[in-house]
Amino acid sequence: QVQLVESGGGLVQAGGSLRLSCAASGRTFSSYGMGWFRRAPGKEREFVSGISWSGGSTYYADSVKGRFTISRDNTKNTVYLQMNSLKPEDTAVYYCAAARSNWIAVAASDFGSWGQGTQVTVSS
Repeated sequence: QVQLVESGGGLVQAGGSLRLSCAASGRTFSSYGMGWFRRAPGKEREFVSGISWSGGSTYYADSVKGRFTISRDNTKNTVYLQMNSLKPEDTAVYYCAAARSNWIAVAASDFGSWGQGTQVTVSS
């Protein structure tokens, strides 16, 4: 089992930036892929980005491609989500998740552990 703790959320103006962090413990961090999801008010949870075990492969939802960057530091057991050019529609609770495999996962069912979430609010 993997324990995940997100941090870095907050309130930012449109066009601004935030960096989310997710610290993992439990299973060997470099043995599984990681992902970020978000849930906006009144909407279903959606995939944001995923990264393979080594960090060598990444994948993004079209809505964030070119603005968000996922990365990981396996020496620190931490995955990051750098969010630039933020828009009000990016407002959501952001969750990190640990995949069941070492590759990139996209479907929520492919992730076995979830963090508690961190709120990101983008004002217009």
